[in-house]
Amino acid sequence: MSTPYTTRLAIPDVATYCHLRSASGLSAKTVEAAAKGLPNSLFAVQVLQGELVVGMGRIIGDGGCFYQVVDIAVLPAHQGRGLGKLIMREISAFIASEVPASAYVSLIADGQAHQLYAQFGFTHTAPKSVGMALKR
Repeated sequence: MSTPYTTRLAIPDVATYCHLRSASGLSAKTVEAAAKGLPNSLFAVQVLQGELVVGMGRIIGDGGCFYQVVDIAVLPAHQGRGLGKLIMREISAFIASEVPASAYVSLIADGQAHQLYAQFGFTHTAPKSVGMALKR
């Protein structure tokens, strides 16, 4: 029998963060960028199997007007087990209890992830607005 999953409301360490991003198919981030950015998280959740961190999610933003859900990542061997929903439940609880009602909460959904986020009340913004990014 496999070890059950638990959550930890804490920012992952730099090595774990970088590993989860690249292993789950998200764009890689440098150790330097992660070390600088992670402490600025407004909220973070990790999913563990025993002591192994197998998933994560964060909220970043200004703490009042704008919040963005980022870094939803689950290791491939653990995907399809409801861990994305577990991460989003923790994020949604933070939003409900800590984020002002007038704040704008956004995210960018890759691939079919929009189906997961829709279960938590996120809707497409197009055609009224569209997401844009600066590729460097």
